[in-house]
Amino acid sequence: MKNYQTLISAAELAAMLDDPNLVIVDVRHDLGDYGLGARKYAEGHVPGAHFLSVETDLAGPHTGKNGRHPLPTVEAFAATMSSIGVDATKQVVAYDGGTSTYAARLWWMLRWLGHRNVAVLDGGFRAWEAAGLPVSKDTPARKPARFVPKVSESPVDVETLLQHDRDDPDFTLMDARGADRFRGENETIDPVAGHIPGSRSRPFTTNLDKDQKFKDVATLRAELEQALAGRKPEQIVHSCGSGVTACNNLLAMEHVGLKGSRLYPGSWSEWSSDPARPIAK
Repeated sequence: MKNYQTLISAAELAAMLDDPNLVIVDVRHDLGDYGLGARKYAEGHVPGAHFLSVETDLAGPHTGKNGRHPLPTVEAFAATMSSIGVDATKQVVAYDGGTSTYAARLWWMLRWLGHRNVAVLDGGFRAWEAAGLPVSKDTPARKPARFVPKVSESPVDVETLLQHDRDDPDFTLMDARGADRFRGENETIDPVAGHIPGSRSRPFTTNLDKDQKFKDVATLRAELEQALAGRKPEQIVHSCGSGVTACNNLLAMEHVGLKGSRLYPGSWSEWSSDPARPIAK
């Protein structure tokens, strides 16, 4: 099997469906309707795909201070991966409804624990259906494996950010939310509007074309280099509302060869939970 580590097309995935070393994960989700993903999965999914919940399987318990989608413990996430048959030999492919935001979250989390053979279905389930590929309503039997976590990514925590000036180039924040929410307008998800001082706005939607697929590599790299404005990729810390859509920006950078940026999983929902922390609009 060819290894995929950023994106995979619907046609490429379709050609691999019978490979025993393939694990497909459906992470469709809606922040306004937590049950939508499971309902969509029941209505039809990529054959052989397992469903995982963004709210429970890809996030840990909320404390009110750690953001809307805090990372689960290493042990909990490793157990989840083991339960659906992921081990070091497996190629994992994640997909969501089409924007590659929730799928990118799973992509990053597997990389966080050392599993590099993980890719996002470019265009998600929308692209799969558009290609006229088979859809199943069957829930596959789970064949547990032993996922051994080897932490290899270094997510940035709020304490680290607070220890550095907001104009420190080595902790340049790139905010993936819409430009209006970045400006502190039309905030409907988090109780406080605005952004972390010093952040740069880079809505994740600018990575995608009209079909919700990633733009071609040359175009996307040029746009991302412009957004970096002279910074090196390893100086970039991606944020958003809760550490989910930020992963789309991180995936985009990795896909075009701008490697080494980091994620702030707590993002705005964690930062803004403490009124003592500064905000900007």
